[in-house]
Amino acid sequence: MSLYGRMVASGIWRDYGISHLKDVAIFSIFRRTADFPLYRIEKHPDLKARHSLYIVKAMDGQILKRGNELKRVISVLDKRNLRLVG
Repeated sequence: MSLYGRMVASGIWRDYGISHLKDVAIFSIFRRTADFPLYRIEKHPDLKARHSLYIVKAMDGQILKRGNELKRVISVLDKRNLRLVG
């Protein structure tokens, strides 16, 4: 939640949504309420043995990072770790 709070304070993120499905929990991050989610943090308890308990996906469905430690997985979203590629 501290990462989310920092991104909201900087004006990059504005809303979130939480979904609980049969075998996955999803925390979605939105730029605006009516948009598609920028990122989705998914928790898949059945994939823990494969080291994929948590998965961060981009808007297009691309998997940005996966692992069993939430702090390490969401570090990919921290703006201090984002770099311009060009």
